[in-house]
Amino acid sequence: MPLRSDWSSKNCSLARGLDVLGDPWTSLILREVFFGNGRFDAMKQRLGIADAVLSKRLGTLVAAGLLERRNYCDGGRTRQEYVLTAKGEDTLPILNALILWSEKYVEAPAERAHMRIIHAECGNPTSSADTCTHCGKPLTAANTSWHSLTRTPDPVPLATAPSATALSGTEIRP
Repeated sequence: MPLRSDWSSKNCSLARGLDVLGDPWTSLILREVFFGNGRFDAMKQRLGIADAVLSKRLGTLVAAGLLERRNYCDGGRTRQEYVLTAKGEDTLPILNALILWSEKYVEAPAERAHMRIIHAECGNPTSSADTCTHCGKPLTAANTSWHSLTRTPDPVPLATAPSATALSGTEIRP
């Protein structure tokens, strides 16, 4: 989504990327989906975002191919939740880099406001956006957890894009 103008056809990769990912709500929505929080009402509550803004940003993320809508049953009603696509999952190093930069340069309002990136395979925190600084293995959504004390006392494994076999079914059960 363009911030001030349409940058999608610019000759600069950074400008084209910002056209999709440059809005702050976009990164926060992706954070929620990585945390496994892909339902509209849950995102709205967690983010404190207006319905219209959330709807528009989710539509933009679906149109850009970063998220997909999936049906789920909610007490007899079919509703939709948002799940990562492979393209959306590939934003992980970008979000990790933002987390690491913020941890290094932006003062947290409280000790519990820190967020750590944990390589789940070796169990150690990392200071790299794409590679574990402890064991050297690449970080993926499948082997990475985020630890935010404002959410939970334990690291949260990240959501991943559904596998090809999971895509054959259209309904996700809560």
